[in-house]
This record gives sequence, C-alpha cells and structure tokens, in this order.
Amino acid sequence: MTARVLMVQGTASSAGKSLVVAGLCRLYARRGFSVAPFKSQNMALNSFATPAGGEIGRAQALQAEAAGVAPHVDMNPVLLKPTGEKGSQVVVLGRPRGVYTVHEYYALKEELWPVVTGALDRLRDGYDIVFAEGAGSPAEINIRRHDIANMEVALYAQAPVLIVGDIERGGLFAALLGTMGLLAEREQDLVAGYVINKFRGDERLLEPGLELVRERTGRPVLGVLPYLTDLCLDEEDSVGLTGRGGAPTPGDLVVAVVRLPRIANYTDFLPLETTEGVAVCYVDRPSDLASAHVVIIPGSKETLSDLEWLRRHGLDLALAEFVGRGRPLLGICGGYQMLGETIRDGPREVPGLGLLPLTTWFEVEKRTVQVRGVTADGPWGIPGGLPVRGYEIHMGVSRVFGGNPLFLLGEDGGEMLPEGCASESGLVAGTYLHGCFDHDRYREKWVAEMRRLAGLPPRAATETGYAVRRQQDLERVADLLETRIGVDRLDGILGL
Repeated sequence: MTARVLMVQGTASSAGKSLVVAGLCRLYARRGFSVAPFKSQNMALNSFATPAGGEIGRAQALQAEAAGVAPHVDMNPVLLKPTGEKGSQVVVLGRPRGVYTVHEYYALKEELWPVVTGALDRLRDGYDIVFAEGAGSPAEINIRRHDIANMEVALYAQAPVLIVGDIERGGLFAALLGTMGLLAEREQDLVAGYVINKFRGDERLLEPGLELVRERTGRPVLGVLPYLTDLCLDEEDSVGLTGRGGAPTPGDLVVAVVRLPRIANYTDFLPLETTEGVAVCYVDRPSDLASAHVVIIPGSKETLSDLEWLRRHGLDLALAEFVGRGRPLLGICGGYQMLGETIRDGPREVPGLGLLPLTTWFEVEKRTVQVRGVTADGPWGIPGGLPVRGYEIHMGVSRVFGGNPLFLLGEDGGEMLPEGCASESGLVAGTYLHGCFDHDRYREKWVAEMRRLAGLPPRAATETGYAVRRQQDLERVADLLETRIGVDRLDGILGL
C-alpha cells in the first residue's frame, strides 16, 4: 500500500517546520503507524552520517529518531552545504556531487527531480505515513520555477499541506495571507490549514486575526503552539545560533565556542548547553575569551577560509595566549585541522595554529561514517575505557606525529584505532568525532575535569541523561500537537 503523505511548509525559514514534522513523526509512531520523514532539498551545515555512511540533514536524522526508524538518505535526497556567498556543495543521496553556484545548481533540476521523486516513492512503498517538510517558503516567486522542495513535492504526492507561521517575528497574519495569495490555485487547493508557532500570552488576543485568516482564505488555523524553551532538539542551520547561549551565573563553567563564519555541526554543543552548571557562549572577538574557562573551535565547511578569518580578527594570537594562561582548548573536525602545523590543499600549503603535532591533507573523497569506541588513557585526566560513539564527516586526512590520542575508534565490527590528538601538556586537543558530548558519562567526566582546571568546585551530575531528555522533549512536542491540533483533525486531513 502506498503511504499517505502530509506536507508541512512554512511562511519562512525557521518558522518551525522541522519541529512540527518531528512531533508528527513521534505522535503517529507511538500510535502504531510506521512513519518516515522526508525533505527533498535541505540547505544546512548541521549534517549527520547515516548507518550506511550517507550524509543527510541533521533535522531529518532527528525526525527519524522521533519516528523510531534508522535515518536513510532517501529521507533527504538533496543536501546543500553552503561553501561561501555564492556556492554550495551539493550532496545527492548521501554522496557529494560537487560545488555549484546557484545558477549551476538550478540547471540540475531536470536531473535532480527524478532523484527526489524516486526517494519519496521508495519511502511511500515502505511506510504507512510520510511526513514531508518543505524548505523556506513556497511563495518565493523569484525562484518558483526552480522548486523541488515545496509545492512541486506536494503536487506530485497530492499531499495535503499545513503552513506553519512564526508569530514571534511579528507580521504573522500578513505572512499567512501573503503566502496563500501567492500560490497558484491548484496549490491552494492542497492547503488544509495553518499552524501558528512560538506564541506567548493569552490566545484570546489572536481571535480577530484567526477569524480574518479563515474569512480571507477559507482555511482555518488548526492550532496554536506555544514558544518552547530548553529543548534538547537539534537546529538545522546557523540561523538557530541567534540568541543561543546566555549570561553565565556565578560558579558556571564558561565554554566559549568560536562562532566561525562557516560553522558546521554546532549541534555538538547542545548537550553542553543543557548541562546544569555549564554556560556555552558563541564568541567572535579576542576580548570574548577573557571570561572563558575552556574554548572550542567547532567544525567548519571551509576550514582554510575560517582559519584566515581567525587570523584576520586576531583570534589566532588570542587562542595561543589563552593556552599560555593554562586554559584548555579543543578543536572538533575543521577546528581540529586548524590546530595542527600545516594544512595542504593540492599544491597550496597553509600554516595552521601550530598547537598540535599534526598535518592535514584535503582529499576529494569525503569520509562519512558512524563510529564507536572508548576513551584513551591520559588526556585531561579522563579515564580510559569510557564508551563513546558518534560520526565523522570530513574531507581531510590528518597525520599525527606526536602527543596522545583521545579515543580508540572503529566502525561497527572494525578495528579500533587511535583517533584525535592531545598535546604533551594536555591543554590542547582535537578530534574528528562529532557527538562525543551526547554521552552522559564522557560529558560528565569532561565537564568535571574542565571545572577542576578552572579552579571551580565540583558539581553533581545531572540526574536525567541527555538521551532521555531528548525523548522527553519529542514526547512533549507530540503531546502539544495532539492537544493543540487534535488527532481526529489530523487523521481527517490524512484521510485515515
């Protein structure tokens, strides 16, 4: 039987589409349906390695987790990873195809559309329900003819559409009416109604607007979702960094994450952000390091460009001075590469920050793999043998010629090999492992050691583990959809 499809589109980026789809996946999975998420085209630097070694958007990995199924490249057949102002790396069915300008990418539509429909068809053959997510807004009339992510998908699947609007930004009712007004009649026919997201206050204040939307468009506002805080759920791109982090309170461990212009996979730090007694700040100036106890250089989509940015802003000298004061510094993925002696890209050789004994070569083949293993003995006083797992997504190969490894890692059933590097002093370390802080025991030991190095008193570990909190938050979102929209109404839209 071909699966039912319900599509969630939005009035703009970051309206809440990804969260609504995740909630729908959990709501219907716990009712006994086999469910899959789908987003034909995703533009994001937060990505994820599937069990089979393909690369997809982090949001679809979260949605698959909500559905209780393994993430698969069919759930996000086209992933765009911006590399600069005008270009993006295009990942098709989990594998990098190349870097394209926007006009070069648009020329691929005829080739990519069968990839999109093929992926959706396979999901429909394997599941009861597919919850599809749009990208940005369906009403971007300047790029409408290039669309493979919004109404073209809904029309292909003849899927009913929910349009999500973010009321926190202001102008919500204009956005809803404008979006609907810019759709073609056959597209309007697919719209089942609207969902208002991120509302604070008394919902009775919305009633005049809700009535006007119904009168003007003939479609109801199906539900109003409140503004949710402190969710242990991933954002899909750097728009989500706005407003992240907060002012530390006395006794907090202050973790400064360098906000690189091309930051990637900053979802690595969500477990730290939600750890009691830890304040994560995203910084971009040397003066921002003054109050930090530990600094992390995160992943980057453009390591050499971001390394040049570090130098241009004086952060290279500030980081060296930071370590000179006996403070710890960690690099992850691209940040790890920057910490080394040199980075080689073809004939070009660029000096790194010189804080770790390693050299990196960029290669055409991307390593995209899930790994598991244990901590190595030594670095930072963290005991060896603590289990960790995560994933690697990088195009560089690093040769270490000194220091000590952080982990012993391997693919499932594969040989466990040393990974990462810590300096002889133990203050500087780097790794390719994304997701290491997801593990409660490792994170707790790491935080405890960072507090010790900072001269802060010990803190008791959080009682509720990170993985448990993620599941609780997915249930929380599903509960809201169940109460604010209603299962009967959703079933009716799906035709169940």
